[in-house]
Amino acid sequence: MRITTASSYATTIDNLQQRQQDLSDAQTRLSSGKRVLRASDDPAAAARAERALAAEARSDASQRSASASKVLVGQTESALGDANELLSQAREALVAAGNASYTDAERAIQANKIQGLRDQLLQVANRSDGAGSYLFGGQGSNQPPFIDTPSGVAFRGIAGQTLTDADTSLPLSSDGNAAWLSSRTGNGVFVTQAAGNNVTNQPVKGAWIDAGSVNDPSQLFPVADTGYRIRFTSATDYTIESFPLATPNVATTESTGTFSSGRAIDLHGTSVNISGAPVAGDQFEITPSTPTLSVFAVLDQAVANLKQTGLSGSQRAQGTSDALRNVDASLGALSTARSAAGDVLNRIDGVTDRLSAQKLEAQTQRSNAEDLDLVEALSEFQLKQNGYDAALKSYSAVQKLSLFQYLNP
Repeated sequence: MRITTASSYATTIDNLQQRQQDLSDAQTRLSSGKRVLRASDDPAAAARAERALAAEARSDASQRSASASKVLVGQTESALGDANELLSQAREALVAAGNASYTDAERAIQANKIQGLRDQLLQVANRSDGAGSYLFGGQGSNQPPFIDTPSGVAFRGIAGQTLTDADTSLPLSSDGNAAWLSSRTGNGVFVTQAAGNNVTNQPVKGAWIDAGSVNDPSQLFPVADTGYRIRFTSATDYTIESFPLATPNVATTESTGTFSSGRAIDLHGTSVNISGAPVAGDQFEITPSTPTLSVFAVLDQAVANLKQTGLSGSQRAQGTSDALRNVDASLGALSTARSAAGDVLNRIDGVTDRLSAQKLEAQTQRSNAEDLDLVEALSEFQLKQNGYDAALKSYSAVQKLSLFQYLNP
């Protein structure tokens, strides 16, 4: 079979062009550092790389969410720290106002101080996050979430929290209603208070009750929605009554006792101390605690009590005891909220580390799927370059296979 000169030319040119294309592809892979540039290069590897790229993008988005949460939770923790400091100052003012030697004018000075601290607390509660929202706006509020009304401070936000994506579930706001307006009343389990027609117009006689404590949790309030009343029938005798919270005037006598100032009175798993000198008709009630205590209402009540004049020593003692108890409950709630914010900050650090590890893993998987082995690629490039040089020389030799060149002397 005879091979024509034209066929030799065509074959040589095709070989040269193929080797030139192979060399160009090898050079492109070296320049990009990628083994898989198109899905057709390696469909399976391209699919693995695409999945890894999607996982990396999710990690990036989650990291941005975690960073935003860290900023907002950090601001919230700082605000709650400021609130604790202000409330602690209010407590110090209350302790000072409880001094029996203080005059009404001196108590009024402390009341004005507490009023100023209360106004500062309201500013903290309405603190902005710097991006058009509010730290304690709950699930969203484009207006300050707390509003000062004639009947007290009210929450105008949406209760709850906004969270980041499901993969991280980190808070982007704080529930202001829970932090500021929902502390548990009393000592957190039950509330003690003076009630009825306690005598307050006698400078010597009168009594007051402390916050009480729990002796036996299993015995607390055996009947639901029921409170208890200690009613004095004389300076030394009292009766203990139970009453439905819905109808407190319907009472049932449970027991009687003899009073001794400072000696604990036990009833249904609780223990309370009544101090002073009670008179016939004095009454003290014990009711279940509820999550309805407002920081601002506590301070408003304290200010109102301190500005009242002509009160007896027992009434002053009861008012101071109740105010300190309620301030301590509010401090506890704000401290708990601050601790929760600190826990979230720790959790954010853990989430950030996890997301960084996931991103690194995705990058590794993507690299394994599509990146080039540089040593192997350089060797392959050198090989293809040698092949191309050989093809050029072969083509040069074929060009000389001409009858005219053969006849040329």
